[in-house]
Amino acid sequence: MPATVVSPDRRLLNFLRFLCLATILGLLQTGQFYFAIRQDGGGLPWIKAAGLQMPFWWGWALLGPVIGWTTRHWASERFSWWMRAAIHLGLAICFSTFHSVATMALQHLFNLHPRAAFDFEMFAMNAVYQLSNNLLAYGAVVGLVYSTDFYRRYRERELVASQLSAQLAKAQLHALRMQLNPHFLFNAMNTIAMQVRRAANDDAVRMLAGLSDLLRYMLEDGRPTEVTLRDELTFIERYLAIEQVRFQDRLRVTFAADPDTLEAIVPTLILQPIVENAIRHGISRRSQAGQIMVRASRLGGDLILQVEDDGPGMSPGVTPDPGTGVGLRNTCARLAQLYGSGQSFILTEAAEGGALATIRMPYRSGREDVALVS
Repeated sequence: MPATVVSPDRRLLNFLRFLCLATILGLLQTGQFYFAIRQDGGGLPWIKAAGLQMPFWWGWALLGPVIGWTTRHWASERFSWWMRAAIHLGLAICFSTFHSVATMALQHLFNLHPRAAFDFEMFAMNAVYQLSNNLLAYGAVVGLVYSTDFYRRYRERELVASQLSAQLAKAQLHALRMQLNPHFLFNAMNTIAMQVRRAANDDAVRMLAGLSDLLRYMLEDGRPTEVTLRDELTFIERYLAIEQVRFQDRLRVTFAADPDTLEAIVPTLILQPIVENAIRHGISRRSQAGQIMVRASRLGGDLILQVEDDGPGMSPGVTPDPGTGVGLRNTCARLAQLYGSGQSFILTEAAEGGALATIRMPYRSGREDVALVS
């Protein structure tokens, strides 16, 4: 077990907890000892019964911090298991001997021990008699030290893992933005150039303004990894408005979101790669006009997001995999990162042809201070 750095406040809190536990156990044993003497006809006062029993527990409570320090520094994991066992055996005998001497001295100091004289024979007999109990007490303290340090390291690893998880989610979002921007930018700029050649200046200016808003939103630093579905749909509407200019009359868009889903929390840009995939592999392959439908509904404790197109379609039962493409692969990774096994992402054949992408994730409602840059 590596040496663990514990703050003074934490050490004091742990000691007070250990002292309270020892006091409770000591009082329980005092009561048991007191009533056992009374049943045998004895007349032992309660304070004397406590004086005979409490020093055992308080003694080990006071030794707890010392045992913790020696365990972390002298019996750490840099030694083999048998070396640690030998060290603990030696320490247990030393602490047991010290505990017996201190307990007997305290009892004689307050005239609580049955024998008035304090001689070597009495000490030896008491030390041997208490050895088994002291070894058990030492083992219990060491076990408590190990379990406390193990739990502390577990929480530290959990904290580090959550921090790495947040960093990974941000890195994946950044990678998605970097993957989106060039592809989308080139298509949009080509469309704007065509509008200028046709002297459709109003359309070109409107598309430039919309493109500027979207790029500011996507490239803004400090953007959270999750937003409300209302904001996500607003972004998708603006994104598809630019695509509709590019495809002109060949792209129709329909939104169908239940009102109680609009404040649901969803990952930022979770729908954009799916919508882009529907345009690239569905609408762009049609010679006639095509349609994309974006739906949102709530099913129990889950939020269901669907993007459907009426393009050529795909093989039924296909699920996203590393060969599907960067955008969908990134979407799968982000969902797994944020929601673990509580999410799913499936691509299936739509009922009337085309492809249907379905995302299931836990439903969480709560308005965050996130808004699109207008």
